[in-house]
Amino acid sequence: MDITFNKNEDHNKLLASELRKKLGKVMAGGGPKRIEKHHAKGKMTARERITYLLDDNKETIEIGAFAGEGMYEEHGGCPSGGVVVKIGYVNGKQCIVVANDATVKAGAWFPITAKKNLRAQEISIENRLPIIYLVDSAGVFLPMQDEIFPDKEHFGRIFRNNAVMSSMGITQIAAVMGSCVAGGAYLPIMSDEALIVDKTGSIFLAGSYLVKAAIGETIDNETLGGATTHCEISGVTDYKAKDDKDALDTIKNIVSKIGDYEKAGYNRIEAAKPKEDPFEIFGILPKSRADQYDMHGIISRIVDNSEFEEYKKGFGKTILTGYARIDGWAVGIVANQRKLVKTKKGEMQFGGVIYSDSADKATRFIANCNQKKIPLVFLQDVTGFMVGSKSEHGGIIKDGAKMVNAVSNSVVPKFTIVIGNSYGAGNYAMCGKAYDPRLIAAWPSAALAVMSGNSAAKVLLQIETASLKKEGKEITPEVEKELFDRIKARYDDQISPYYAAARIWTDAVIDPLDTRKWISMGIEAANHSPIEKPFNLGVIQV
Repeated sequence: MDITFNKNEDHNKLLASELRKKLGKVMAGGGPKRIEKHHAKGKMTARERITYLLDDNKETIEIGAFAGEGMYEEHGGCPSGGVVVKIGYVNGKQCIVVANDATVKAGAWFPITAKKNLRAQEISIENRLPIIYLVDSAGVFLPMQDEIFPDKEHFGRIFRNNAVMSSMGITQIAAVMGSCVAGGAYLPIMSDEALIVDKTGSIFLAGSYLVKAAIGETIDNETLGGATTHCEISGVTDYKAKDDKDALDTIKNIVSKIGDYEKAGYNRIEAAKPKEDPFEIFGILPKSRADQYDMHGIISRIVDNSEFEEYKKGFGKTILTGYARIDGWAVGIVANQRKLVKTKKGEMQFGGVIYSDSADKATRFIANCNQKKIPLVFLQDVTGFMVGSKSEHGGIIKDGAKMVNAVSNSVVPKFTIVIGNSYGAGNYAMCGKAYDPRLIAAWPSAALAVMSGNSAAKVLLQIETASLKKEGKEITPEVEKELFDRIKARYDDQISPYYAAARIWTDAVIDPLDTRKWISMGIEAANHSPIEKPFNLGVIQV
């Protein structure tokens, strides 16, 4: 190994270490004191409930662990968006679990909490995946109610989804394990089956204080909406559990009796590990996002037996396309090539840039994968489309539009891994969040933005200096450098993979070594949902 490899390895392993530290902090929820107080009520935490529910000998993936990171600081923060979402297995059946974290503001709903719940339901709907709600929430966080309550993608959309999912035959099971107040009371009752934990679970549209204020009735919360009330008087809930574990055991028993599902039929054979060492990814991936490298080296350390059957190998070289297997599943890979390449005409093309020939190749390959019913995996490290008169005269916009059209209309499941740069229209063409990947995850080395920090800072600097000059202020080289550094620092914060994950622009920041697990579990989830419409590109410029 050369010195560059070692420097890259040190840098990327440090990024992976920082990821683990950040995850450790997130998993502490509201902190030790609130967890202790939670336990004193005889309740398990959200993460403890999920761990107990899911099969302990099976893999899991967590959606939106960094939701809310660095947000709502004026309100004390909202770790993980106040709700934990995991895909795992209950008695061998793949499910998605949504658990309110009552150690974070009593499980109150922030705007990002609603967005994260909607993302969990979206995954369930797209993949026809059974969903389990573990409810323990004080309801909407009132100081921010205007950002949570009335709009289409706000709190109420969750109950609309409950109804739509039920009509689709998607299994929904809810356990009321704490507070379930006001509008939130509809979620468990709009599920197929509802459980409630005795003495700790409660459901009501208005608590005892509000009832007293509204109609003058004096009543305690347990009598108003506790387990006995709803299991023996109102009939609102279906099962009464003595404690958290009893409720979770009941869910396990219910799930164990769910019938098999109609499969989409994606091809899978016995899995094989990569022949090339996956740990070498840390040394291959450059420390600088501007440096070139060969994406073949990354692919060979992700796919089974390190075998990649390349499609149109000698054409459109700044995008790699080809067939492979990941954990036994057949996949079509579309990846940005990050090294400088030479065309047959002797012209040089920059790595990470999409040229007309590359876009044309990718469009054809995406169509082929749809024809063969092969899931698509996009490996993003893209700075955008090629600019300049030669590209414009050659129809780069037309060819880019064809690729975006193919990605948009693809009917096979798509999975996106943001390895490095994800800039501008390149993000779109390579199946960014707006293009409905079933799952989208970023490595710690990722950067998502309209353009790079340097480029953006230079543009913003020109605007700011022009404004200051109009005000008659002198811009010395020292002042200009100070302005540039300040602008770039602010912009760099925004292109961080954690900034994107906090806002659920991606589902997670993951260790590169977990990439195979994410794609494999994602395809297994997608296999629950047969393709219902043919692939059709619509009208395109040829």
